[in-house]
Amino acid sequence: MSVTDSGSGEPMIEASGLSKYYGPFIAVHDISFVIPQGQVVAFLGPNGAGKTTLMRMLTGYLAPSAGRASIAGFDVRTNRIEASRRLGYLPENGPLYPDMTPLELLTFCGEARELGPAAKRRIEEVVEICALQLVIEKPVGKLSRGLKQRVGLAQALLHDPDVLIMDEPTAGLDPNQIRQFRENIQRLGHTKTLLVSTHILHEAEAVADRVLLVNSGRLAFDGPVGDLEENGSIEQAFYRLTNHGAPSPPPQQAAAGSIEGPQP
Repeated sequence: MSVTDSGSGEPMIEASGLSKYYGPFIAVHDISFVIPQGQVVAFLGPNGAGKTTLMRMLTGYLAPSAGRASIAGFDVRTNRIEASRRLGYLPENGPLYPDMTPLELLTFCGEARELGPAAKRRIEEVVEICALQLVIEKPVGKLSRGLKQRVGLAQALLHDPDVLIMDEPTAGLDPNQIRQFRENIQRLGHTKTLLVSTHILHEAEAVADRVLLVNSGRLAFDGPVGDLEENGSIEQAFYRLTNHGAPSPPPQQAAAGSIEGPQP
């Protein structure tokens, strides 16, 4: 396992001993890391590894069984409002209202976030960033998956957050849409801190400075993308660190037996 230098930037995403248990089932176990300002991090792992659960705890949408998560120095449980002001979150299946147009949705989100007079300017900016000009008055429910993802990204960027967390943003997109979304991620990485989960290993190589890899709810690797490369690719390292798809043994019984903390 390699642990990357957290860098000289201000810590923007912090996980400290994060764990999530559902009875005897261990979804995430004792994961810790720090992501500094300006870093783009790819979050890798097989299906069921705990990526989405961990992202939900980082964003405050799911209470951990143990541990703490912070965004820009604000604990997401005790300072949820301050943390959310600095966070943009794009879940795998974003909560979009199909009967609304992108303009109506962004206007609604601007009101919910109390952007006030700045909302009109910010809507114009995110529409430009996400290239939504041609569909701004079309109902979301009639848009392609790629365009819906752009609308979801626009609402996540609307309040100009310092941190952007995206869960499988390119899932279900065609190659052209993936390329367009990848370009957006690269552009946003110049000014924001990004944590992006993906199943596409080449995507991690193309856009990320660093990789976090989880397997069976535990952190298996934390380091620069280059440290994972073997013969010019990270595929072999991924297969090895995830036991070639075989289930890993559960954490020690002593840890599972000492479960404390709130359950949702």
